[in-house]
Amino acid sequence: MNTNQIFESVDNRTSMLEDINAYIWDNPELGFMETKSIVPLIEALKKEGFSIEEKVAGIPTAFVGTWGSGRPIIGLLAEFDALPVLSQKASCATKEEVEKGGNGHGCGHCAIATGTLGAALAIKDYLERNKLSGTVKYYGCPGEEYGSGKAFMARDGVFDDDDCCLTWHPNDFNAMMSFGTLSNKRYQFQFKGRAAHAASVPHLGRSALDACELMNVGVNYMREHMIPEARIHYAYVNAGGPAANIVHDFAELSYTVRSPKMKETLELAERVKKVAKGAALMTETELTIIEKEGMSDTMPMESLDKLMYESLVEVGPPQYDEEDYKLAQLFREDMSEDEKLGNYVRMTSFLGINNKEEAIEISKKGLPDSYPPFNYNPDYYLMGSTDVGDVSYVVPTTGFMLASWAIGVLAHSWKATALSNSSINTKAIVCAAKAMALTAIKVYENPKLAEEMKAEHKRRIPDGYVCPISKDFKPYDAREF
Repeated sequence: MNTNQIFESVDNRTSMLEDINAYIWDNPELGFMETKSIVPLIEALKKEGFSIEEKVAGIPTAFVGTWGSGRPIIGLLAEFDALPVLSQKASCATKEEVEKGGNGHGCGHCAIATGTLGAALAIKDYLERNKLSGTVKYYGCPGEEYGSGKAFMARDGVFDDDDCCLTWHPNDFNAMMSFGTLSNKRYQFQFKGRAAHAASVPHLGRSALDACELMNVGVNYMREHMIPEARIHYAYVNAGGPAANIVHDFAELSYTVRSPKMKETLELAERVKKVAKGAALMTETELTIIEKEGMSDTMPMESLDKLMYESLVEVGPPQYDEEDYKLAQLFREDMSEDEKLGNYVRMTSFLGINNKEEAIEISKKGLPDSYPPFNYNPDYYLMGSTDVGDVSYVVPTTGFMLASWAIGVLAHSWKATALSNSSINTKAIVCAAKAMALTAIKVYENPKLAEEMKAEHKRRIPDGYVCPISKDFKPYDAREF
């Protein structure tokens, strides 16, 4: 294998990748509304000879770019949706919004899109130059934050023909994603009561707002009696309006239920539904339960994870320079000592750190300069969810995290937004593109690896993929959240 060919393909496109990342970052769009974000990605793929299928799985901003023919078929999972209320100036270590209350790339999905693009184009170059059989697919996956885009795509069989899929994610540390994530399922609970004047005839009213409050109290009492890894979150969609002197005849809650496995999530959701029904009985209100989208847990695959880890080590960690380290420290100045440890204290065992003192020494640098030992631990669950999990149930899937942000900077924060358009982020994009491309080329040059991965996948998931989203449920954009 000529690794220099792969690395040069990425290096030669660094400026282009940086520009596309900046464009997506400058146009932060919420889930299933990423009409501007997909434009430079599709244009770059078309320019390199990829065929493009748009509006995949009935989602306006989902697309697939395909190049090559034959097997193996390897997919690259891109994301490009932003988050609300996280607008922030690029590389600015003090809070300054670009647009008041505007969106921002506080989870670095602009970098996921460009890193996977760099990998796809480097793979295409290598296959073409070395006349190798194989197909590379670039999956434009919208709505990871709001909408479960990959779950809809998986439900519609978009990934069924792939041999494996690769991805990456920005963070404040370097590591393989050789762990699980929580499955989740979302519901809305609508209570309908009877309006009345709260002072003169309250006895004639039946309060939908009371029903919501009783439901929340009941669910909060459940928390002692569920597994420690499970999570239940709720928010008021409609609290009945601002007037206090009425009995509210309508109120609505949004609930998200999470647990390590979908079976556990659905069982926990049934208990939540029982509480809702009890609240309706107590208040003599009518209850409507609306099932929404969901995400599967992530199933890491040891053989593919090892292959990706080996590629990361061959590429080496992101090559930060002195200015990058200075920038990182600016973002850490207002952190407490515990905050400065970031994930290095929260994930010590997974990151191969022996004690807090070691974590402190690593974090002092502001940016990590190495990889922890390979640690395949499918029983360790990151306390979050991703629709990459749905892809992992369909085909062998792997990913890794690279430090695009200073140590201690958390995802879904304005600091993450600021650093997702920075020189630090560019270094991570280049490293990610090289590692994913190198991993894919190893499979193209040795197709037997693909068969071994698929055999492991079959052993681990003998019953196949069951989508958490019902067949008749349609995608909807972030405005409906």
